[in-house]
Amino acid sequence: MTSRLTTFEGLQDSVQRPAYGRDAQGPGIVHIGLGAFHKAHQAVYTDDALAAQGGDWRIVGVSLRSEAPAAELVPQDGLYTVIERSTTGSRARVIGALAGVHCLKTDRDTVLNALTAPETRIVSITVTEKGYGINRATGGIDHTHPAITADLADPDAPQGLVGLLVWALGKRRAAGIAPFTVLSCDNLPENGPLLRGLLVDYARHTASDLTDHIARDVAFPATMVDRITPARTKETLTLAEELIGRCDEAAIETEAFRQWVIEDHFPTGRPNWEAGGAIFVPDVRPYEDMKLRMLNGTHSMLAYAGFLAGHRYVRDVMADADLATLVREHLLAASATLDPLPGVDFTSYAAELEDRFRNPHLAHETYLIAMDGSEKMPQRIFAPAADALEKGQPIDAFAFATAAWIRYTFGATDGGETYDLRDPRAAELPRPAIGDDPSIVVQSRLVLPGLFPAALSNSPAWQHAVAAHLSNLMQVGVKGTIHKMTAGN
Repeated sequence: MTSRLTTFEGLQDSVQRPAYGRDAQGPGIVHIGLGAFHKAHQAVYTDDALAAQGGDWRIVGVSLRSEAPAAELVPQDGLYTVIERSTTGSRARVIGALAGVHCLKTDRDTVLNALTAPETRIVSITVTEKGYGINRATGGIDHTHPAITADLADPDAPQGLVGLLVWALGKRRAAGIAPFTVLSCDNLPENGPLLRGLLVDYARHTASDLTDHIARDVAFPATMVDRITPARTKETLTLAEELIGRCDEAAIETEAFRQWVIEDHFPTGRPNWEAGGAIFVPDVRPYEDMKLRMLNGTHSMLAYAGFLAGHRYVRDVMADADLATLVREHLLAASATLDPLPGVDFTSYAAELEDRFRNPHLAHETYLIAMDGSEKMPQRIFAPAADALEKGQPIDAFAFATAAWIRYTFGATDGGETYDLRDPRAAELPRPAIGDDPSIVVQSRLVLPGLFPAALSNSPAWQHAVAAHLSNLMQVGVKGTIHKMTAGN
């Protein structure tokens, strides 16, 4: 039986390993949301930074509820394998940047101590869009979000992200310790300013003396992150064992491509992330818009249409000629809504995205991408649609993506197979029947609070375009609609 990964001894010669002494580098970052993406992205950049320059910048990983990350990583001393998969093959790398792994639910004192420790200078976050508890209509806290509700009732025993951060910042201020920099790495527009506003609004209800401190003294740099990282499978663990020669229960796989664009505002310092290729800029928003609209928006469209068409993986979608055509058209429509970005060719970026989507070695599930649609669609599809409408540009690609999402919210395929929506607003999404009036179905979504911008909700042209696509999806089915749309292309 193969022994478990606990040290670097016995690894295959081809395996890249940390080029620094782990014990010589102390912790300086607490990361909340210890999932596959953080392990494939920020932790890898930090590993590169430590190899290049050293410093006390190792990461204390925190999960808010799940005990799985700690169960996997603690027995391995925080070590895990990243398998980079490209069209030319796979290579393995063992990451040593994690200094500890804890679950708030089961190891609360350790997590709270890490957040209030003077050596913690950055708190980074990947909890996905639904983890923030944002009221889309106001930009403040959503009082119906379970974690927000719980923390408002008992702010001294926080369970959610926002309550935890405000509590920790309050404790640090009371102890005379400088605030940490709060670094959101989730796919949210202007994620830094958004998170600042969220914390300020929460503090108004629980710690009004902190509102000015958070607004004025705490840094919230914006970021754009990009690396396609599918959910781990049994095959991932098997491949890791083959590549490194050890059993690794925490291994993940990802693509070779990675990108990180960061607003350079870190009052208490930061790692040398440039060593891993991070780009520091004064304004992240143009890069963020490019990624959200082109990569993430197209991902959402192909996920809904592809899943309903019977395609399990993104690579399968790209092997479907009709859907591949829709992907190309969506990328073109999304790029047209963007302002020019110096040094970036949107046509080349779109071609690169198509190649990444086609990667035959990545098992990226459409059903996984489709989850949490009500949290993702506003910035990925609705925002560029509103811009296109204002600029007099075609809106058809966005209308189809919206119709595909609405059709997905029916909760059943054309063949009648049911599935869980896995959406935080699922209870607000009535399940229509195929025979219902498409216009009424569209209107039932448009009136949901905080979902669609007014420019779309009030636009007859938008409503008509979405309803026309939904009518086709309901009458001739998903595959028939997609083929009809691309016939003659």
